[in-house]
Amino acid sequence: MTHTISPESPAAWRDPALGVRRELALPQGQLSVFDSGSGDPIVFVHGLLVNANLWRKVVPSLSGEYRCIAIDLPFGSHTTAMPDADLSAPGLAQLVIAAIEELDLGPVTLVGNDSGGAVSQLVVAARPDLVARLVLTSCDTYENFPPPFFDYIGLAARTPAALTALGLSLRSRVIRRLPIAYGWLAGPIERPVSDSYALPVNSKAIREDVRRVIGGLDSKYTLEAAKTFADFENPVLIAWSAGDRFFPDRYAERLAADFPHARLDWIRDSRTFSAEDQPGQLTAAIKAFLASTAAETPR
Repeated sequence: MTHTISPESPAAWRDPALGVRRELALPQGQLSVFDSGSGDPIVFVHGLLVNANLWRKVVPSLSGEYRCIAIDLPFGSHTTAMPDADLSAPGLAQLVIAAIEELDLGPVTLVGNDSGGAVSQLVVAARPDLVARLVLTSCDTYENFPPPFFDYIGLAARTPAALTALGLSLRSRVIRRLPIAYGWLAGPIERPVSDSYALPVNSKAIREDVRRVIGGLDSKYTLEAAKTFADFENPVLIAWSAGDRFFPDRYAERLAADFPHARLDWIRDSRTFSAEDQPGQLTAAIKAFLASTAAETPR
């Protein structure tokens, strides 16, 4: 029987601004997505130890013109375990692909952040026909997957007791604000959102998903995906947090140079989670990008 966190638990809370919750029965398992608005589809992909709540400040400003789909990937802050799914980086990319196909979205604008940006790059490499436009905010890429700072998480994932201790430590909101948790990724995060990020990993089944995800993070996948960038002919926006501690500016510049039709916008006064810290700047950059490329994208 698949383990699901109780909907009444603080770990399961999702902001109503994300739209209607839908449960997709995919070959890999049950995947939650949040669906809001209508029009050309935008699919949002978060990273490790966060969930669809990352996009709660961005979706409302875009859903008046676009259909916004925020996916709850099994990155450790999800509510339904996926014990039978391939949770390597390519496997996570296949989950995104399966969700796009299950919802019959056609070519989408794909928006990725943090390790979800790496997954988005793998989607582009595997199925460029499904990506009309790509938006990469600060994220893992090239040899920086994962960033060296997070090696301790990889060590924890190899030891069940250490991973359990990590989950227990994240119950403390004081710990969550430290650099080893969310402190260098975002400014203050509201308690309901922070709880939804940190508490699911206290579930044994969710921890097992996390262990497999972390074990599958490897720069060989992003370096291989990068070989396909020159062949991607659709528009790309690199909306990068200037001075990011984990994803230095040189990676944004490298991505902008490697994609043939890319533009680079800097998000100022933001940490890695620009959707948390500077949602207005990020949304404005995405809106301008979508408007300026409307005539260039496949339907």
